[in-house]
Amino acid sequence: MTEHSLTLSILPVAEASRARGVASIAAPSAVRVWLWSLVVLVFAMVVVGGATRLTESGLSITEWKPVSGSLPPLSAADWSDAFEKYKQIPQYAKMNAGMSLDSFKTIFLWEWSHRLLGRLIGFALLVPMIWFWVRGQLNSYLKPRLVAVLGLGGVQGFVGWWMVKSGLVDRVEVSQYRLATHLLLASITFAVLIWLAVSTKSRASEAALPAQGRLNRSAIVLTVLAFLQLGMGALVAGLRAGLTYNTWPLMDGKLVPPLEDLTRTQPFWRNFFENVTTVQFDHRLGAYVLLAFAVWHALDSWVARPASHTAKRAIAVASLVACQAALGIVTLVLMVPVWAGILHQAFAMIVLAMIVVHCRRTGEIWNLGPTGLSVRS
Repeated sequence: MTEHSLTLSILPVAEASRARGVASIAAPSAVRVWLWSLVVLVFAMVVVGGATRLTESGLSITEWKPVSGSLPPLSAADWSDAFEKYKQIPQYAKMNAGMSLDSFKTIFLWEWSHRLLGRLIGFALLVPMIWFWVRGQLNSYLKPRLVAVLGLGGVQGFVGWWMVKSGLVDRVEVSQYRLATHLLLASITFAVLIWLAVSTKSRASEAALPAQGRLNRSAIVLTVLAFLQLGMGALVAGLRAGLTYNTWPLMDGKLVPPLEDLTRTQPFWRNFFENVTTVQFDHRLGAYVLLAFAVWHALDSWVARPASHTAKRAIAVASLVACQAALGIVTLVLMVPVWAGILHQAFAMIVLAMIVVHCRRTGEIWNLGPTGLSVRS
């Protein structure tokens, strides 16, 4: 083994976990299967949540009953009672006056399914975690992180109801600020679970690329950009901004909307969150920046070492981002039909998943050991 200023060594898994927590922390296969199952459940939760938003179903259940609300109305009287409660909120009076009971049942079941998935995720996280913990199958790397994920899930439940409450009085939709918070928390939970699932897979180390430090930093930037784009997408959904300026690449015949349209809301900062023109324009710009950076990162990875695992993953990320951008354009031009909106949100989570896997795997190579910075090879 040759000594350099950066000592080349193969760090033991335990040593790497103590150092920075970036190495693969091996866990039993049952734990890995459980973690990936949770990833699938959170993915389903986000997709159903998107469908709930697109079908205007989120305000159909006007009460928060964590336990008794697990069951839908079971009798005609129960359905009639739920419908009467919905009729008391502004959304019914201003958007759905005259709605039939059957139509109400459809939107109710979307929201009920979304809440039921939340309960299922909580159960699927807590019960197996206790089982694996008691049996000694969770290592010191996983234990605090899984407790943190459980806490995130609890916070998400409160945020979900906090979001719904914003639409029950004086509004016909939920607050876009609260919707963005709700989606970003779900996305963080999704990303953390993927990170943990990837971390627990024991594998041979990748060879360090000549520019590995730069590539790792770029992968982190990609992750941050993906979260920013998700947040801006939530603002677009919350404001129904996708139903305006349904042309591409121009907005109302212009590549850049007039400054007076972008800044018409006062104070100025509110334009970024409440002005449909600015919010949609920012989401477009975010897509361009994310795609450009993903392509640059892929080219940089390939130049550093062609055909490496890092380069192939980077190309996969860039390809998925390009597909998501194209899907976003189609969704916009078609004026956000439900199927396209759901597909766009689902694919956004797939893009995020690939970026997180890439970021995790790229960062595995660098570890801080007792003798300084080391590169696993």
